[in-house]
Amino acid sequence: MNIHIVQHETYEAPGAYLNWAENRNYKISFSKVFKNETLPDSVEFIDMLIVMGGPQSPNTTLEECPHFNSKAEINLIQKCISAEKAVVGVCLGSQLIGEALGAKFDHSPEKEIGVFPITLTENGLKDEKVNHFGKSLNVGHWHNDMPGLTKESEILAFSEVCPIQIVSYSNLVYGFQCHMELTTEVVALLIESETDLLAKSKKHPFVQNPKEILSYDYTEMNEKLFQFLDKLIADYKS
Repeated sequence: MNIHIVQHETYEAPGAYLNWAENRNYKISFSKVFKNETLPDSVEFIDMLIVMGGPQSPNTTLEECPHFNSKAEINLIQKCISAEKAVVGVCLGSQLIGEALGAKFDHSPEKEIGVFPITLTENGLKDEKVNHFGKSLNVGHWHNDMPGLTKESEILAFSEVCPIQIVSYSNLVYGFQCHMELTTEVVALLIESETDLLAKSKKHPFVQNPKEILSYDYTEMNEKLFQFLDKLIADYKS
């Protein structure tokens, strides 16, 4: 399996996605756009595309962020979807998938940073790739926005303050507004990048303080993600 990861910032690291691919001895390639690495011209040798998060939005221009070309990434996602590759978007990545399919992203009702439960919808409980999450699962969050929906898409999970947490756009294309890839190491990078997180935790009801986020055990969340990815690969192969 050839896994290609688009990474927008050092601190928006792939975490458990990378651990999963390495543990299964898959071939891994990167477009670390924050290092000005280019996106693939062809999707022929990609089996799964994973588009990570970032502080940008799909509306961010090249003038605002010279290393982030939303149109080019949307084009890559469209190529992968057309070629029936597996595609997973995380946070910003999920919003870019929606944009690639003609669905505009939106702002989430509340800023969410930390670990909070998501609840599976009826569609989520029926979806064989995510129903092992159970009715409710504690997952990571680090966002202000959420992905758009197409007529064909299904909301699989929501949180108390964000109505769109996991979206199925097709049997091979999934968007995760939540961050199930978080590890203690990735969280440390995110905390370092976040301006005055402690003050934000006192202001926003769904922003946790740094010590609480760092002390969480992300093992179960990661293992649930591994199972999802294994199921997605199995569907891709079939």
